[in-house]
Amino acid sequence: MLDIKGIRENPEAVKRAMLIRNKEIDFTELLKWDDERKFVINENEKLRLKRNKVSEEIGKLKREGKEPPPEVLEEMNEIRDLIQEREKQLLSLENHIEDFLLGLPNIPDSSVPIGRDERDNKIIRYIGEPKKTSFKPKYHWEVGEKLGIIDFATASKISGSRFVVLKNEGCALERAIISFFLDTHKERGYKEIMTPYLVNKESMFGTGQLPKFAEESFKCANDELYLISTAEIPVTNIYRGEILDEDSLPKKLVSYSACFRREAGAYGKDTKGLIRNHQFNKVELVKFVKPQNSDEELEALVLDAGYVLELLGLPYRVSLLSSGDTGFSSSKTYDLEVWFSGDGVYREISSCSNFKDFQARRMNIKIKYKDKKKELIHTLNGSGVAVGRTFAAILEYYQQEDGSIVIPEVLRKYTGFDIIKSK
Repeated sequence: MLDIKGIRENPEAVKRAMLIRNKEIDFTELLKWDDERKFVINENEKLRLKRNKVSEEIGKLKREGKEPPPEVLEEMNEIRDLIQEREKQLLSLENHIEDFLLGLPNIPDSSVPIGRDERDNKIIRYIGEPKKTSFKPKYHWEVGEKLGIIDFATASKISGSRFVVLKNEGCALERAIISFFLDTHKERGYKEIMTPYLVNKESMFGTGQLPKFAEESFKCANDELYLISTAEIPVTNIYRGEILDEDSLPKKLVSYSACFRREAGAYGKDTKGLIRNHQFNKVELVKFVKPQNSDEELEALVLDAGYVLELLGLPYRVSLLSSGDTGFSSSKTYDLEVWFSGDGVYREISSCSNFKDFQARRMNIKIKYKDKKKELIHTLNGSGVAVGRTFAAILEYYQQEDGSIVIPEVLRKYTGFDIIKSK
């Protein structure tokens, strides 16, 4: 959430930032509500001072054994009613302001390329070069179904479209990828944590899923609980409403979770196979850092996410997202895109974002410095990385001409086998 103070002090600058995101926002009504809010607060303070003064007069009279005049008691009642009326007015204004602010995306970092969509993203670097093969690689769903490790038909019978059942060596490979990711990130200084998959509305608001992405979320009908779309939600909310000592920073957490997304706006886009399922596994990296360090912490986060792909031997590239493609809560995002041999393209496997104080303001997470000064913390997160997409990329990149799959060496201690062959 943006700071109302920053908007009030320089509305034109914030308006330009929204235009960079391809959103034209009129702040006139917001600033009017804010002026009214300040007026009501000031008037209520005057009323409370008057109430205290009248209360003292009443107390003095009672101590002297005298009954307060009816007009004094009537004045006290009038002040009480006015204060209550003003408080209702203030609550209404604050709700209007909050609703408006909750609908505003984060301000793009000055280093973000200005653009309308993904076509304006900037490729930063390529890591690894796709190998050439003497045969045309098949898509991962073709390979997986033939090997008997992926079953979409059974998943559809159980749950509907865009779910998957893994079988035999496929189960072992999925678990191996998860364990490998967790172990590798822990070696790089991340602390592992496991959180619930169901979170309350406050947690969804905290990281920016609500109200913006309500239609993307699976909500329990009777409990006001939501299935998480990423471990970012519960992990970031661990410190909601807390003040962290500067010596405890940075905090680097890694968490595996199942994730659940409607993918409501993705009809017809990469819906074949394991790319856009409603349920998938992911390992998430979350950081809580000092504001002055968040830029360099984002660069380090990108390296950490990419490191697991390098160990797997999967070629990938890093793209800096344009202002029009940057997520709602993010100020700056890098996408890691892994090579898919089936159709010879790079596809997103991780997004690493710096939210600056956008999420922290929603969750009220602050730092306390040694000089007792306090300020909002900066939060970052990135997939470390998406497990299902890694599974798919391995099937396509490591397939052999006979349809078998060679297991990347770093995974073999987890799988217990080095190749998956047709039965």
